[in-house]
Amino acid sequence: MLNQKEQKHMAQIIDGKAVAADLKDSIAEKVAAMDVKPGLAVILVGDDPASHVYVRNKIKACEKVGINSIERRLPQDTTNEEVEKTIQALNADASVHGILLQLPLPDQLDSDYLVQLIAAEKDVDGLNLRNVGALVAGLDGLVPCTPEGSLILIKSVIPDLTGLNAVVIGRSLLFGKPMAQLLLKENCTVTMAHSRTKNLEDICKQADILIAAVGREKMVKADWIKPGACVIDVGINRMENGKLCGDVDFEAAADVAGAITPVPGGVGPMTIACLLANTIKAATKFGS
Repeated sequence: MLNQKEQKHMAQIIDGKAVAADLKDSIAEKVAAMDVKPGLAVILVGDDPASHVYVRNKIKACEKVGINSIERRLPQDTTNEEVEKTIQALNADASVHGILLQLPLPDQLDSDYLVQLIAAEKDVDGLNLRNVGALVAGLDGLVPCTPEGSLILIKSVIPDLTGLNAVVIGRSLLFGKPMAQLLLKENCTVTMAHSRTKNLEDICKQADILIAAVGREKMVKADWIKPGACVIDVGINRMENGKLCGDVDFEAAADVAGAITPVPGGVGPMTIACLLANTIKAATKFGS
C-alpha cells in the first residue's frame, strides 16, 4: 500500500514557453526567407499598466523573429475619431500587414466599433466580423491568437482530437466562441459552458478536454476533472499574496488530469507566438 501512495499520479505539464519557442523559431525562418519584411502595428491608447506590459512583450517578440514593429501611442483622453484616423492610416499603409488595437480601451471609446474598422486582411486578432464568419463557416481567415495557441497546446499532447468531449467554460468573442469553433473543426463534441450553466461541475466531469476562460481564481476544482483529461487554463488572476494563478486549482488538478497548462507559462506565451504567426499569414496570404 505504501508503494502505491508513493507513486502519486502527476499530470504532464504542458510547457507553453517551450512550444512557443519552437513556433517562434519556425516563424523567424519564414521571415528570413520572405522578400517583404512583415510589419505589425500596435495601437495603444491610454495608461493601462497591463496593456503597456503586453505591448512591450509583443514588440520584443517581433524584434526577435525579424518582424517590423510599429507602435502608435494615443493619450488617455483620445476620441473615437482620432483612433479611427489612426486605423485608417494603417489600413492604407502597404508596409503594415497586421494591425492590433490593444484592449481594453478607455471608457469613452467604442471598442466594438473601432475593432471592426481594422481591415479584415490585417486583423491579426481575428475579431473583424469577416474573420469571425470565416471561422464559423470553416473558411480560411485570421483566427484569434489565444484559442489558436490553446489548440496547438492541446494537440502537442493529443494529436488526434476526433470524437473527444470538449468543454469550454467562457463564451466571449475573443476566446470562448472561437475556441469552440476550432474544436468542432477538429471533430470534437463541444459543450460551451458559462456563468448561467446549470450543473457545471457535472458537465466538466464529462470532458476529455477541459478549457477554463472565466477570470475567476481557482474556480475549477480537482473533483470537477475527469481522470486523465487534458486541462487548458486560460485565466490569469492575481492572488492576495501578489502571485499569479489561473482559473483552475492547479496543484490539486495536477493529481487528476492527464495533462495541464501552468499559469504563468502555459497559454500566455502561445498568444504572442500566434500573433506573430498571424502577421506572417497576413503578409504572405493577404498582403502584397
